[in-house]
Amino acid sequence: MTSLAPRRNEPDLSHLLDHTSHVLRTQMAAALAEIGLTARMHCVLVHALEEERTQAQLAEIGDMDKTTMVVTVDALERAGLAERRPSPTDRRARIIAVTEEGARTAERSQQIVDAVHRDALATLTEGDRSTLLEALNALATGHLSTATEAAPARRARQR
Repeated sequence: MTSLAPRRNEPDLSHLLDHTSHVLRTQMAAALAEIGLTARMHCVLVHALEEERTQAQLAEIGDMDKTTMVVTVDALERAGLAERRPSPTDRRARIIAVTEEGARTAERSQQIVDAVHRDALATLTEGDRSTLLEALNALATGHLSTATEAAPARRARQR
């Protein structure tokens, strides 16, 4: 029987990136869960510590919709890691302020994130690591820097 499937002429980049990204996200989720955080919570804490940012700005940085951002900040507030404060420049906006406990937690979570990344790259030689990171940065800042709005793709389901 002859296959009617078209011949693939290029490596399946979509599959390789999707699969490795999915596995990395699951490893990250498991590692951060050990200290009671999600990747989104980590993202908000770290970026809120960098400079004073509104909830909307942090949602954009973390690629979160409004509802997800609210749920994430609610969880950080319940844990005593962050709080909403009125913006001094826009009375409609809220600044996400990280508490002292939140700053300590962000330091620990960054160590965890770094370890997960380090472990993922440890299977490669130093030269391959550098090449991979340079290539991914080139893609992320070049041809794959902006999503095509005309053909929106569904994001992978988060578990």
